Amino acid sequence: MVKYEPITGHYINIEVDGIEYRVYFEEAGQGIPFLVGHTAGSDGRQYRHLLNDAEVTKNYRVIAFDLPYHGKSLPPHGVKWWAQEYNMTKQLMMDIPNTFAQALELDRPIYMGSSMGGHLAIDLAHSYPEKYRATIAVEGALRSAIEYVDVGMEGIRREFDNPNVSRNSIGAAMLLNMSPYSPEANVREVQWMYMQGGPGIFAGDLLYYYYDHNMSPDEARSIDTSKCMLYFLTGEYDPNTSPAETSEIAKLVKGCKFWPMAKLGHFPVSENYPEFRKYLLPILEEIKAASR
Repeated sequence: MVKYEPITGHYINIEVDGIEYRVYFEEAGQGIPFLVGHTAGSDGRQYRHLLNDAEVTKNYRVIAFDLPYHGKSLPPHGVKWWAQEYNMTKQLMMDIPNTFAQALELDRPIYMGSSMGGHLAIDLAHSYPEKYRATIAVEGALRSAIEYVDVGMEGIRREFDNPNVSRNSIGAAMLLNMSPYSPEANVREVQWMYMQGGPGIFAGDLLYYYYDHNMSPDEARSIDTSKCMLYFLTGEYDPNTSPAETSEIAKLVKGCKFWPMAKLGHFPVSENYPEFRKYLLPILEEIKAASR
């Protein structure tokens, strides 16, 4: 017997800063719009478990999109992308979901992202609180850990852009970011997705992850959770963003809420969704109650 999943895929053309992007997205459910953003160098397949969660989709229209150059979102036609270096900036990172939500006529969606998507949840709450009813930062912080960042623009982590570095090596590197308690099948699935990214895309995403997202304490204090509620979730076993680092910003944002996640790593949505949903479902219940 054929087993169909309740997920549909679409393409939409959106224009950002004079460039037209053909963006792929998958969705499931109905109700409050819920945008979810993937990690650096990967794509929306990371959210397949969430999209199949009937307890979520009975009240939420979950929409997982692939950023341009990622997954099924090809580089923009009409641009000589092969002749220039790909880099993801903070402004483009914010403009994509803003324009995407506007094109789909979404009424103040929730945004949740992990890793660089978690950083984005913070930047959206700070810069565009009127566009979102809440954002959920998974593995988010004021900035990425300084020990991972070399000094100066020339120090952007281009090792993943080296033609001698195989997709297998990038996938293997991701194994170091996951919890030893996560099921191996899920861990290998995350690794598989990272083995399929376009050359230079992961490295280009790190411009935003390591440099362009760099929030000051004063900026964090200015986030108004009465306009856009901000939630933080960080895995105990994340070597890139520790619960202590997330706690630093959570103490600055008045009215936000933060939960460290026991036995989870840097990719909690995909490496161990059954554990992750234990933290997510109460948040979604709270948002639903506040949306009545």
